[in-house]
Amino acid sequence: MTEPYRGIDHLGIAVRDLDAAVKTYRDVLGFAVTGRERIDARGIEVAFVETGAGRIELIAPTRPDSEVSGFLEKRGEGMHHLCVRVDHVDQKLAELKAQGAKLIDSEPKPGAHGTRVAFVHPKGTNGVLLELAEHGHH
Repeated sequence: MTEPYRGIDHLGIAVRDLDAAVKTYRDVLGFAVTGRERIDARGIEVAFVETGAGRIELIAPTRPDSEVSGFLEKRGEGMHHLCVRVDHVDQKLAELKAQGAKLIDSEPKPGAHGTRVAFVHPKGTNGVLLELAEHGHH
């Protein structure tokens, strides 16, 4: 049985300074910013921006070898990834692998707010880093 996608969860934006980005999105652009969380195992700190339909995830490195450090060095701040929600990330990873998708993660890892996440390589998705996110545990 195919594991369905449940819609866009969020768009990830890499930023150098999370405090400055939060101030811009909250104070200048007028969005509600919620769910700030540090994920030490991945070397990042994130904050979610509520848009009314979908969210934006602001992602800043907490150390030089974080998941977003190389991206920021090469490309600067900006759009980092597209995240789609799935009910069973393990099943979706197995399906994508069977279809020949180029995976970054063969196993899910911890994401913000108790999610389990995994990434599909942008070389296999027309240049877009694709994140799969499972909310809650099934």
